[in-house]
Amino acid sequence: MAALNAFIKNDNQQAMITQLHTLKRNIEERGAKADLENSFPAENFEDLLNIGYNKVTLPAAYGGLGFGIYDMILFQETLASFDAATALSIGWHLGIVGDLYDKKLWDDAHLEDFAKKIVNERALTNRILSEVITGSPTRGGRPGTNAIFSDGQWHVNGHKSFASLSYATTHYITSAWIPEKELIGFFLIPQQSNGLTIKETWDMMGMRGTASHDLIFEDVVLPEDALVELNNKPRGAKVNGWALHIPAVYLGIAQAARDHALEFARTYKPNSLDFPIGQLPHIQEKIGQMELKLTTSRHFLYDVAQKFEDPKTHDYAAGLLGAAKHVVVNNALDIVDIAMRIVGAQSLKTSNPLNRYYRDVRAGLHNPPMDDMTITKLATAALEEN
Repeated sequence: MAALNAFIKNDNQQAMITQLHTLKRNIEERGAKADLENSFPAENFEDLLNIGYNKVTLPAAYGGLGFGIYDMILFQETLASFDAATALSIGWHLGIVGDLYDKKLWDDAHLEDFAKKIVNERALTNRILSEVITGSPTRGGRPGTNAIFSDGQWHVNGHKSFASLSYATTHYITSAWIPEKELIGFFLIPQQSNGLTIKETWDMMGMRGTASHDLIFEDVVLPEDALVELNNKPRGAKVNGWALHIPAVYLGIAQAARDHALEFARTYKPNSLDFPIGQLPHIQEKIGQMELKLTTSRHFLYDVAQKFEDPKTHDYAAGLLGAAKHVVVNNALDIVDIAMRIVGAQSLKTSNPLNRYYRDVRAGLHNPPMDDMTITKLATAALEEN
C-alpha cells in the first residue's frame, strides 16, 4: 500500500506496521476460511497478542504501547486490508481501551487493575451493549439486562446481541439497568463467569469471522467492585475520536478491493485483445474513480484524526467524526462495486476475495454512528452557526 506510506510519520508506527505485515499471509488465509465456514479465526488473535497488539492504545504509564488515535487507524487500516473481520473485532478493544484511559472513565483502582490484566494476562475486551429489544444503543434505548445488588453481590440477568470477538474476549464490559438507582451500570464481567453463555446466533452475510454471537446472563453473580461505571444513558450514544477505528477498517477493505482489481487489470488479457484490459479507456476511467474515492477518504479520515488530537483544532474535528465515518464507508461501498465491475463475473465466485469484500463492506452502514444521525448532526450544527 504505497499510498499509506505517505501517512506514516515515525519509526514506531513503521515498526508496528512491519510487524503486522509479517502476519499478513496467515491472517488472510484464516480470515478467508472463517468467512467460508462462518467460524472464528482464533489463531489470528493469538498472533496479534504475540506482538502486543492488545496494548497498542493502552498508555505507556500503564505499561502499554501508548499509541494514539492517528496511529491506531494506520494499524487498523493495514490489518483490515488482510482481514476485515479480524480488524473490526480487535478494533473494538483498541477503541474502548483508548477511550477508557484517555477520559479516565473508571476510578484509578479499576484502571490500574485492568491495565495489569491487559499487560500481564493478555486481556481483550468489548463493550456489550446491543440488545434485540433496544436495537442499536446509539438510539438511546434502556437496556433490558438488569443488575440487582443483594447480599453484597451483583446478580446480572439479560440477553445481549452483537458481541463481536465473543470467543476471544476475556472481559466483557456489559451495560445493565440498576432498578434501585434508576441508572445504567457498566459491569466488567470475566468470560468464564458462571451463568454466562455464548449463544451461537451469528449468521450474517458479512463480517462472518467476527463471531458476534449473543451473550446470555443467567444469574451471573459478581463482586461489588464489578460495577465500574454509572451513567444515565448508554455509553454507545457518545461517539468519540477512538471510534475512528471503525472507518479505518472499511478503508482497509476498499484498499484491498482496489489492489485486487488493479492486479487483474494489469494482467488479464482476453484473446480478443493484444494487451491487458488495464489499457482500455473505460477500465482506466474506473480505476481513476477508485483512486479518487480512496484518496479522498484517506485524507479526510487522517486529517480528522490529526486535528482531533491537536488541542487547537480538537473541537472542530469532534464535529466531523461522524462525517469521516460516513464518507469513508460510503466511498468504500463504491470502490468495492467499481472493483467488481472491472473484474466482472469472476468477482462473484465464492473463492474470489471481492465476493467477501462486497459482503463485509456492507456492515459499515450498520456500525455507529448511523448515516441519518450524522447528516442530522451536520445540519443542526450548520443551522446553529452565528
